[in-house]
Amino acid sequence: MKKFSFDFEHQRPRISRREAIRRALYTASGLVLANHISFRAFAAAPAARAKAVIQIWMWGGPSHTDIFDPKPDAGYDYCGPLKAPIETNVSGIRIGELLPVLAKQTDKYSIIRSMTHGNFGHETASYLVQTGRQPGGRQVFPCVGAVVSLAKGYEAGYKGLIPPYVVLTEPQGRFDEAGFMGSRYKPFATGGNPAQTPFAVEGVVLPGVTDQRQKSRRELLHHLDTLAQDLPADPQIAANAKAENTAYDMILGDGAKVFDLSQEKAELRDRYGRSKFGQSCLVARRLVERGIPYITINYAGWDTHKENFQAMKRQLPEMDKGMGTLLQDLSERGLLDSTIVWWGGEFGRTPKVMWEAPWNGGRNHWGKVFSAVLAGGGFKGGQIIGASDAKGEEVKDRPVYPVDLIGSIYAQLGIDPMTKLPNPEGLPTFALPQPAEGIKSAGLLKEIMSA
Repeated sequence: MKKFSFDFEHQRPRISRREAIRRALYTASGLVLANHISFRAFAAAPAARAKAVIQIWMWGGPSHTDIFDPKPDAGYDYCGPLKAPIETNVSGIRIGELLPVLAKQTDKYSIIRSMTHGNFGHETASYLVQTGRQPGGRQVFPCVGAVVSLAKGYEAGYKGLIPPYVVLTEPQGRFDEAGFMGSRYKPFATGGNPAQTPFAVEGVVLPGVTDQRQKSRRELLHHLDTLAQDLPADPQIAANAKAENTAYDMILGDGAKVFDLSQEKAELRDRYGRSKFGQSCLVARRLVERGIPYITINYAGWDTHKENFQAMKRQLPEMDKGMGTLLQDLSERGLLDSTIVWWGGEFGRTPKVMWEAPWNGGRNHWGKVFSAVLAGGGFKGGQIIGASDAKGEEVKDRPVYPVDLIGSIYAQLGIDPMTKLPNPEGLPTFALPQPAEGIKSAGLLKEIMSA
């Protein structure tokens, strides 16, 4: 029997120390127990070329013309001081001058320069890019990560200690989560900062709690749990004990080791960059090695309304080291062929610079045309898809809509577009929009999809 007293001053229940320990343990155990719930929804899927996705989400909307679609001939009012794009290791492809590491890896990725949706709001554009659906409808649809966690995680017999959808490090909110599919498919957001030692993963162990203290707490729990001592053969108690063992394995055993970057060589950590983003890229590679099918790196700081070029000079070298080294590291370990790397944000930035106060060289939101990058997992490298016009303001050639990009990723993962999603209202809903939904599409990215 759980014992409660009531604190009338604060109007909330006060629980015993034993109950507090049990609740803390079961919170961790719940991550494990969730893996045993199943929802059968899948028809025969196409052959999969990829096993995992690392999504580098450029939170805020990065400037396409400063990064992967430079326009030096447009003049200073459009390119500002970033007017000298650099050659890459693929003849004919130039990218922003602050990306020397990525310039040496261009044979590994393809650039889409004609992404479009015409939406200029952060949340609504993010929802569009993450789900392929128009915002504002009756239902909130799941993002790509949630669908992959269903199709390549739980429905594929995933048994890992860590949930199949991980976000490094902060979730954005409802538009990168599970929508109507429910909490089981929400991402496991690590919190913390992998550039710090140790990397304290929130929701597993509280900051400041050492391994020895955690072991002592476990011993205290066992000492207090007289019911388990008296009824060791009880099925429910045995199931709880199994969940506890698995949870502690995540806290103190193999599950925790994936987040321990001290196991990596210092030289490799330096190549990734000792920034939060750089070390998040390294953690993402380690998660792929452990079989996690979907990892999102939420990379904030790209909403550059003010002083855009100062931000680019700070952040692009950081992005260049982290992403460039990730591609090289995955390739050297034989993981790039089975791992999709998807770079992009909710939109681009206004091609014409706002020099006047208070913007002082800023760029506003721009949903008419922007860039995305795809690498690995059956996508060819060293290619350009589509084009923007001379100033980067409109799509000039081969528009690519969010649903086209998402559908191409699903195809490489072997996810059937007619996969039924678990809708709580029983409505027929599928991984990709149906024609009746009126979503704009120009077709899959077959130009870069391996046959």
